[in-house]
Amino acid sequence: MKVVYFLVAFLALASSIAFAYDPSPLQDFCVAVNENNGVFVNGKFCKDPKLVKAEDFFTHVEPGNTSNKLGSKVTPVTVTEIAGLNTLGISLARIDFAPKGLNPPHTHPRGTEILIVVEGTLYVGFVASNQNNNTLFTKVLNKGDVFVFPIGLIHFQLNVGNVNAIAIAGLSSQNPGVITIANALFGSTPLISFEVLTKAFQVNKYVIQNLEKQFL
Repeated sequence: MKVVYFLVAFLALASSIAFAYDPSPLQDFCVAVNENNGVFVNGKFCKDPKLVKAEDFFTHVEPGNTSNKLGSKVTPVTVTEIAGLNTLGISLARIDFAPKGLNPPHTHPRGTEILIVVEGTLYVGFVASNQNNNTLFTKVLNKGDVFVFPIGLIHFQLNVGNVNAIAIAGLSSQNPGVITIANALFGSTPLISFEVLTKAFQVNKYVIQNLEKQFL
């Protein structure tokens, strides 16, 4: 019986490791298609390989409009933008920053991020999990510098220069997802109850109300 328990535990561990990231494809490509008459793999149906075109693997990215409160714009290139990314396990994003612009604290629940600075100077960082005492790791990056943000951890990028900045981020998922921390806490639908937020942040409800007004 102990052997059986050991095998079950081993298989459960192996399964969790095997599916921690996008599964490896078993075909050359699987171009995403909206119709339901294809093969269902990795969340998208596959286009008939005989109908695949070069355009299925192509897109063009324009500079982002940073005229907003944060002074930044993230332009994603995921399976939504390039159907040919389906099952391939990668994506990227272009991030444009106005002077002092911020890509606010957020997480990617399904992907590790590796970022390279194309222009400008960024102050970047991520926060480790509770088991690692929420340690903050930060670095000032200049043109050509590269930094990694581990999967699922809260991270940010701030343009500390007086000129525009550009960065390109690669992600280890065709659809890494994004959760912007402030939006999730203070702009959810429906709103999180005052009882939860006031106790979590140890403030009164008027502070929470003022924060929520920024995201409604």
